[in-house]
Amino acid sequence: MEKTLYVTDLDGTLLNRQDRISPFSIEAINGLVDRGMLFTYATARSLVSASRVTQGLSTRIPVIAYNGAFILQPSTGEVLSRELFSEEEQAQVREVLEQHGIHPLVYALINGVEKVSRMPLYDNEGIRRYLSQRPGDRRFRTVGAPETLYQGDVFYYTCIGEQDELLPVYDVFSRDARFRCTLQQELYRPEYWCEIMPARASKAHAIQKLKAIWGCSRVVSFGDAVNDLPMFALSDECYAVANAVEELKAAATGIIGSNEDDGVARWLLRNVV
Repeated sequence: MEKTLYVTDLDGTLLNRQDRISPFSIEAINGLVDRGMLFTYATARSLVSASRVTQGLSTRIPVIAYNGAFILQPSTGEVLSRELFSEEEQAQVREVLEQHGIHPLVYALINGVEKVSRMPLYDNEGIRRYLSQRPGDRRFRTVGAPETLYQGDVFYYTCIGEQDELLPVYDVFSRDARFRCTLQQELYRPEYWCEIMPARASKAHAIQKLKAIWGCSRVVSFGDAVNDLPMFALSDECYAVANAVEELKAAATGIIGSNEDDGVARWLLRNVV
């Protein structure tokens, strides 16, 4: 019998506008997981952030965080796979960002501990909002100089700001095969996010690993944004929620209900045997 791995994005897909999974979706998905469905999520969030918004959801297999940079066991936090920048790649990112006057959030392992470093002097409204949604998060680390900002084994950079100021950075890294870079507007907000990752860090790459680990022959995925395109490309079936961007809808097998209408859960209830 063919085994299928079901993978969903979180923000804008499984999560509603309140950054929560509805009680209906939790009950429906948990019931299917209890019956043997192999279900997980792939998100740009960290495990800490994802665990908060997926409380009550049953995920018995590893999850994908930081857009594929990490595969983790959610029950223990154990890191099963990770993708880091090389020292040369880190130096290149720092050079380009400093050249354009961009001060990112830098995600790194410092002495083996996950930290998010920032320079408060350069916080803008988008960064302040991001921080306000994560009160008490022990990963955050404030620094006063670039030398400290870029410390550690870096695996992710997030730049939050205006589209015009981030576009030159995106132009550089989107054309460099060593990196994977996305630029998109924040959900329900005016600011843009430019995210820089190692080329090896992608939802698609991580899903391929999970597919092999669990001996699955098929992948069915769900998403809403352009960073879900690589995941859709490797999936046997892929479904865009009704609120998804047009580019993703064009690549989808079909369009399902929106994140506000429990689109993913309702599709699973109809189609998972």
